Amino acid sequence: MEVIPAINCLDLECVEEKIRICNTFLPKDGWIHLDVADARFTFNKTWGDPSLWLKFKNHFYLEVHLMVEEPLKAVGEWIESGAKRLIIHVETINPETVAQILKMSRERGIEIMLSSNPYTDKETLEPYLKIFSSFQVLSVNPGYTNQPFLPFTLEKVKFLRDFSASAKIEVDGGINRGTAKLAKAAGATIVAAASYIFDAKEPKKAYESLQRV
Repeated sequence: MEVIPAINCLDLECVEEKIRICNTFLPKDGWIHLDVADARFTFNKTWGDPSLWLKFKNHFYLEVHLMVEEPLKAVGEWIESGAKRLIIHVETINPETVAQILKMSRERGIEIMLSSNPYTDKETLEPYLKIFSSFQVLSVNPGYTNQPFLPFTLEKVKFLRDFSASAKIEVDGGINRGTAKLAKAAGATIVAAASYIFDAKEPKKAYESLQRV
């Protein structure tokens, strides 16, 4: 199972600490997941300044989960700051903005993954299913970390897997060994985990335990 440590922080100091921890166990070609919440699409706001990301000079690949009301305004800055994958929400787009985002990403070789909130129905995703090959299923409500996993979201994972045998499917939220097993059984190929890894006494062991799922 591919495992991506998820950084969900209120300030820069927290981000620095999480990256320091990642340096103790992530391989050089590993991925980091950064949650960016704008307090408009979400109830809370997290740290998310693309101009400061380059200061870390880390060697990890970065995926940015844009839990923001206007992703088109954020995409360009994060591409310039070195993000290799951007996750946008179906609730915040329309065909015109998708076309613009995909054009920008193709020009720079950046992957775009389509996410949806737990209570967003499958019908909302359908107009975009043939446009994307990577999907995220958010298994908690967007914004806060350390929320309980919502089991009914596994039906969306199964729906996406039935639609495409080759799609990349990430499950994000409430991930531990038990929920990671459920996600994998439903068809997920990636899990993003925050508190299970970073709140563990030994983050490296927690990360590796998820990899073995």
